[in-house]
Amino acid sequence: MSRSHSVPSLRAAVIGVGYLGRFHAQKYAALPDVTLCGVVDADADRAQAVGSELDVPAYTSLEPLLGDIDLVSVVVPTQRHFAVARQCLERGLHVLLEKPMTVTVDEADTLVRLAEERGLVLQVGHLERFNPAMVALQGVLAEPLFIESHRVAPFNPRGADVNVVLDLMIHDIDLILDMVPAPITSLDVSGVPVLTGEIDIANARLRFANGCVANVTASRAGRKTERTMRVFQHDAYIVVDFHEKHLALHRRGPAAAGGIPEILSEERRLEGADALLEEIKAFVAAVRHGTPPVVSGRDGRRALETAIRITEALERAGAPTHTAPASNGGMIS
Repeated sequence: MSRSHSVPSLRAAVIGVGYLGRFHAQKYAALPDVTLCGVVDADADRAQAVGSELDVPAYTSLEPLLGDIDLVSVVVPTQRHFAVARQCLERGLHVLLEKPMTVTVDEADTLVRLAEERGLVLQVGHLERFNPAMVALQGVLAEPLFIESHRVAPFNPRGADVNVVLDLMIHDIDLILDMVPAPITSLDVSGVPVLTGEIDIANARLRFANGCVANVTASRAGRKTERTMRVFQHDAYIVVDFHEKHLALHRRGPAAAGGIPEILSEERRLEGADALLEEIKAFVAAVRHGTPPVVSGRDGRRALETAIRITEALERAGAPTHTAPASNGGMIS
């Protein structure tokens, strides 16, 4: 089918084209049903470099693009998420907002309300939802009883504007909250700073009203990357390796001699999927069809609220943490 008979192209822009934002721009530019109309960054040289790479206009403000775009990715520093996303929603733009969604729950509530009142898609960038190992769990998960996750990474200054709970652990918080349909009744925490003035290694033990317990560990002071989750449920023990894109299923089989059930194991190595591309394609599809996004603003708000509860518990336990400054209202910082 020729392009002239295809669906109308949606018009996109990316606000903030540092390390991750550049990848967002590349993905939009590669989609056949999207036109990347420009990139925006407070750093004019950086904006120009990405614009030249993708052969699109570069700006230091979104204003020249208003009226010519339908949707945006917001990939600015965390402290700027609220101000930039709010202004985009107020201008009628659909928004893909990187995680953590905002600095405070009140800010998240404001964005959710704006999007719902205006009929706009607000998707939050919890990328692990699109990891092929996680996608492969659909239809396998059934009332988890115990979850254990480890997320370890070498230090990266890009995430150092927030503590490790909001930088790394929030990925697993989002996944676990999506798996367990029950409120958290209690939590126990511990954490220490290692490389920064913020918490760099943290552990949280979450107890849910339905009896499930989740033990979540995150560190940004590791020597190598580890992103694993183990899920125990009545009929299976599941091991997910998000980094290697590997899934192992261990199920109870028929009883063998002596009445001990046989363990049936299956391993799946899932190659080739691009999680960021799938995330952006899902966002574009939600905009095009008017359907709920895979990771809604309410999902992002729920993960943020839990991450803040963990941070506050760390503070009460005496761990040194800092509150990120509120955004100052400008479009781009």
